[in-house]
Amino acid sequence: MATGPAQVLEQALHQRVSLVLKDGRTISGELLGMDEHLNLVLDHSEETTAERTRRLGRLIVRGSSVTSLFAPGRMPAKAP
Repeated sequence: MATGPAQVLEQALHQRVSLVLKDGRTISGELLGMDEHLNLVLDHSEETTAERTRRLGRLIVRGSSVTSLFAPGRMPAKAP
């Protein structure tokens, strides 16, 4: 049975996830939802760079900017 990105995200709903973006930043937060383009809504989010960590609150992350998603108890999911 194949598992696509949408199925992985559905299993991670309401859990804390970490995203690695194309520009090297890491965003973590509670996954609240997604749309058909795999744009993600995170709550209680934080952005981490080499220099600092800052709180962002509720955030929409464009799906095309995500390279990897890490969810609790799952292997990293690579973006298509």
